[in-house]
Amino acid sequence: MQDPFYSKQKRQKRAGGMLAADAWLDSSLYEFWHTLGRWYTRYQDFMSRFHVTGIKRFIVEILSDAFTFGAIGAVLMTALALPAFDLIDRGAFNKAEDYSVVFLDRFGNEIGRRGIRSDDSVALDQMPDFLIKATLATEDRRFYEHFGIDIVGTLRAIASNAQGDNSTQGGSSLTQQLAKNLFLSPERTLERKLIEAYLAIWLEWHYSKDEILKLYFDRAYMGGGNYGVTAAAEFYFGKRVQDINLAEAAMLAGMFKAPTRYAPHNDIAAARGRANLVLSNMVASGFLTEGQVTAARRHPAAPIDRTADINSPNYFLDWAFEEAKLKIAETNAPGNNFLVRTTIDTTLQKYAEEAVTSVVREQGEQYKVSQAAMVVTDTQGAIRAMVGGMDYGKSQFNRAIVSTRQPGSAYKIFVYSEAFEQLGLKPSDPITDRPVCIGDWCPQNYGRSYKGSVSLQSAFAQSLNTVPVTLSIKTGREPIAALSHRMGLRADYPVTRSLALGVASVSVIDMTSSYAVFADHGYKTPAFGITRMTTLGGNLVWEADPDAPRERVLSEQTVAYMNQMLYAVTQNGTGTRARIEGVPTLGKSGTTSSYRDAWFCGFTGNYVAAVWFGNDDYRPTNNLTGGSLPAIAWQKFMAYAHTNIEIKPVFGVDFVPTQTVVADASAETPAEETVERPPNLTPAAARKLLDLAGRLDTAIKDLEPLTDQARAALSSNSAGL
Repeated sequence: MQDPFYSKQKRQKRAGGMLAADAWLDSSLYEFWHTLGRWYTRYQDFMSRFHVTGIKRFIVEILSDAFTFGAIGAVLMTALALPAFDLIDRGAFNKAEDYSVVFLDRFGNEIGRRGIRSDDSVALDQMPDFLIKATLATEDRRFYEHFGIDIVGTLRAIASNAQGDNSTQGGSSLTQQLAKNLFLSPERTLERKLIEAYLAIWLEWHYSKDEILKLYFDRAYMGGGNYGVTAAAEFYFGKRVQDINLAEAAMLAGMFKAPTRYAPHNDIAAARGRANLVLSNMVASGFLTEGQVTAARRHPAAPIDRTADINSPNYFLDWAFEEAKLKIAETNAPGNNFLVRTTIDTTLQKYAEEAVTSVVREQGEQYKVSQAAMVVTDTQGAIRAMVGGMDYGKSQFNRAIVSTRQPGSAYKIFVYSEAFEQLGLKPSDPITDRPVCIGDWCPQNYGRSYKGSVSLQSAFAQSLNTVPVTLSIKTGREPIAALSHRMGLRADYPVTRSLALGVASVSVIDMTSSYAVFADHGYKTPAFGITRMTTLGGNLVWEADPDAPRERVLSEQTVAYMNQMLYAVTQNGTGTRARIEGVPTLGKSGTTSSYRDAWFCGFTGNYVAAVWFGNDDYRPTNNLTGGSLPAIAWQKFMAYAHTNIEIKPVFGVDFVPTQTVVADASAETPAEETVERPPNLTPAAARKLLDLAGRLDTAIKDLEPLTDQARAALSSNSAGL
């Protein structure tokens, strides 16, 4: 009887423990929530003291939201300001142009200057009062009122732009413009505008208004290579800035926003029109009355003649100036005034400019093409001419150097050269022109047909697409790209399956250097434009070494093969428009997809030249091919350039040049390198001069019998006397 009794008591004890735990848990939870409720009630009682209603609550809510969003905005603005803080922490402004370089052509004639034309020695209180007023009236009427950012002016400019109004005032304050000049690069992005705003506020905190205005007058670019109003006054008007009149001050003030557009030596009509608007701004701002500006309107500023500067090879000079600065830095040359001897030939430069611009003027509208570029070198790489665009006055962007475009079939020289070097082929070897694919990419020929079995030379001359793709599969695309860089291409580009068809980024100058390898027997021939640099005192800074070791890029056999094929292109291929009677012409055309770019690159025994046609905005042309306008412009230049010089043969080409001597067939024709051309002779003038020389020679021969009779008559009369 003990076991049941014992078991029953055990079960009762276990149940009692669980009930106690449950009771404790319930009471604890109750006490916790009860205590929490008491604390919440106390909190509500405390917060009720701050409870507001009606208008007070509305104000509190507004202030609360303002504080919240203000804190968020402060964090965001601080993050955006970090780049500006980094610029300020550097502790220095953008380096001003501190070199002055005088450039000479290959014959020693001055062709232009670059670098500083600046002078900050004139204090603000010495500058004409109307120059200051003209600047403020046009650039920033509230300059002495705002904190660095003209909110009113910015809103006004936005509204004006929305309405399509051509306002003479912009949205950036004068301080913002100075911040851009001192700290930033000229690109236009939203990020740069935000940084510019922060920097403007920083300038206002650290400089007085007069100091900011003085910096602006000294550092603003004024066109023509001039920085600051003092240098601009001397350059445009031949005067000290203290001596300029109201009309001249208005013209200077009008150039701050668009110095190249409104520079008087570029477009005097635009400069005077802009100056007239500046005068109107001065009247509208209350600085002057209409009566006070009447004389300036009737007698606008007359800049001094800068025709020689306009006719300078400006695209080349811009590039040569950058090259000169690199050499100055490399040699640690003392001083800042230098004399640089260049390779440019001003006569060939005129020929190149006329060849390119005349073709665009005559047929550009038909083909919907607006821009062109050209680089000409001798066979050793010395740059003789450079055309960076149609009009330097309208656009200083150098399309021959800076712009990189796809070369199309002009790139095929690298494919065939690598095939000759690596595979041991020769131009007469047969190859099958047939469909070929790399993955899902299947290129087609221009005429969408296939020739079957053709020679490599024929495939190259007809610019068949499947053949170089087939060769690239055999050689590999990486070796082709590597060869192109060894020959002269400097820009990096991705090695894709369409590389053999010229899907790469190249510049005109680099294509010229690459084709010069064939003209120079296979040696690397980079284009160069500077041969000697001295200080103005005559101390040598740097000089090119004509005997420097040279790198062989291609074997002579490959060069001979490629020259044969390049010659075939102009004789019976896509480049027949480049042929010149009596001159061995070699080259290759190139056309990109959608007709965006058209090229012709080639050489003779005397010169190498690459020509590009296209549009700056990559807009497709109207079916423009490299064998049309580019080849025509190339041929025009080469025809001019080979007049009255020794026509040199081309290695590997079985062609005997015809020596075309126009002026005097009995005289010995000097080599091209020794001919000193008149510095500013245009092709038209050259033709007239040669024609005149021929007629004069004929007239002299016709007069010889009469001259003998005159001598006899004079002799008999003297005897009679």
